Formats: sequence, structure tokens, C-alpha cells
Amino acid sequence: MSTDIRLAFEHPEARAAATAPATAHDRISLRDHIRGADIGAFQAERGRQQRLCFNIVVEVRPAPAPLDDDVDRILSYDTITEAIDAELASERLNLLETLAERIAERILVAPQAMRVFVRVEKLDRGPGALGVEIVRARGQAPLRAVAEEDASIAPHPTVVLLSNAALASDGLTGWIDGIVADGRPVILCVGPAETPAPQSAAPAAQRRIDLLAIEQNAWVLAGRDRRCVVVGTRTELDWAMKNGQLCVWAPSKIVLDAIDGPSAQPRDSAALVAWFAAMIHAEELVVVGMDPPMTGDLPSRAVALDAEALF
Repeated sequence: MSTDIRLAFEHPEARAAATAPATAHDRISLRDHIRGADIGAFQAERGRQQRLCFNIVVEVRPAPAPLDDDVDRILSYDTITEAIDAELASERLNLLETLAERIAERILVAPQAMRVFVRVEKLDRGPGALGVEIVRARGQAPLRAVAEEDASIAPHPTVVLLSNAALASDGLTGWIDGIVADGRPVILCVGPAETPAPQSAAPAAQRRIDLLAIEQNAWVLAGRDRRCVVVGTRTELDWAMKNGQLCVWAPSKIVLDAIDGPSAQPRDSAALVAWFAAMIHAEELVVVGMDPPMTGDLPSRAVALDAEALF
């Protein structure tokens, strides 16, 4: 077996040593770290835990001064395990490649980290281990923001839930004019239409059907006002809030991928939107044409259908 093929199946530490730069770096490693996660692109993988095995090697910059046995002068092993924990907790993912990429980026935020090898394997998808391995180096590509969100920087939108009567009202355009007038970030939400949705005896299937019913109504709203853009991912929502785009929440992806998802059923639109508003750290929840949710820590208020403006 050639050296290249042999190295392909070696531990990442051997691969790091074989591809070391001219200026050698110290290395720290994590071997055979097992975690459970709900991950995978196939429907059969949703809603079930499967074991993941992590092997990670980080090449670190030599300490500029004697260590003096001081833990604060090194890259801690906790940096690696905490990166894994943070990414597993952030949202449900379909691809190991995405998980490995995000873990690598998070580790490379540490100033000592110069290059990182991440191998992630699924242990329960067959008789062997199925996995991916990536290598990323500092300066290779811009790092996404992976540090804890700064509450003073992250947008805090007003979330507006429109009833079906509000959605059909002739005053809809005027309300939207009032919403966008002061430039604050706003996310519009709707519930399902009053038309009965198809029914399924399987709760998971019914949940998806009801979420899709909400998204159909979101497209109805977008069709009534061209300023409204239907958005379904957290990345798109963050971009929209920072760039003045008025968006309508399509809930399926965020709800289904949430690690700590809503207890409310999709047909309880007020409770579902209250969960969403809390999840994105909204400043306020405004409910137009229906009663506000009974629970939730977020400030909320109701607006009557005959109100001249929302704000």
C-alpha cells in the first residue's frame, strides 16, 4: 500500500505530521470522542440520536514565553470539546461536512490555533464507520462569526403576527407602510389559512403538513406586497434584518432543525410565533387581529383590525 493511501486512513495526527509546514508547530489532539446527535439528510435519521466519533488535531503556535506550567498560556483541550458541544447545540444539521467545517472555524478563532484537522464519523449507519475529514488553516478563508452573540450588536427585531383577517384586509398595505416607516428590523409572521389542511395519522407527518400550510400563507402575504420576502433560514433572517429587507417567516426549517424546539403545535400560531420571537431575541411581539399568546417572557401587545397603524 502506498504511503498516500496508508495516510488516508491514519489518524489525523499522522496526516498532520506528514503535511507539516517548514516551520513545525506543536500539536494537541482529541481521540475517539463519542457524542450523540440528531444529524443526517435522510428522513430515517430525523428524530433519533446516533453516535458520532470525533478525532481532531490542532497545530498551535509555539508559546512566546516560557509556559511556567500556566494553563492560561496554552490552547486548552476544552477549546476542542467546547467547539463540538457548541456546534451540536446550535442547530440540527444534515451534513457531517457542515459540522466539521463549523467546528474547524470555531477552533481557529483561538489565537494559538494555526491549522486544524477534523474527522467526524457516524458509527450507527452501517457495519463500519462513515465519515469525513477536513483540514483548515488560519488565513485560508474568512472565518464566520462564531463567538457568543453580542446582545448589543445582534438585531432585536419586532415580530408581527398577522391574522388571516389582517392578511385579507384592505388596510394591509397601510399597516406595512407603518411597519417600515422608522427603519427598525421587522419580521412578519402568519398562521395557516382557514382552509382545512390534509390530515395524517402520523404526528410527524401532520406537523410537516401544518408547517407547510403556514408557508403557503406566507407566500400569499408576499404576493400581496412585493416588499415582503419569504425567508426560511436563520442566516437569511440575520442578513435581512441588517440590510433593511422586510421578510416573512417560513417556519419549517428553523422549527424542524431546532435543538430545543417549540412545544406548540403549528396550528397554534400565536404560541409558535412567541417561541420564534424569543428564539431570535425579538424586542417585541405585535399580534394583529387576534389575542396575544398566553405564555412567554417577551413583551407583546395586540392591535385591532381597525387600527390606523401598527406603530
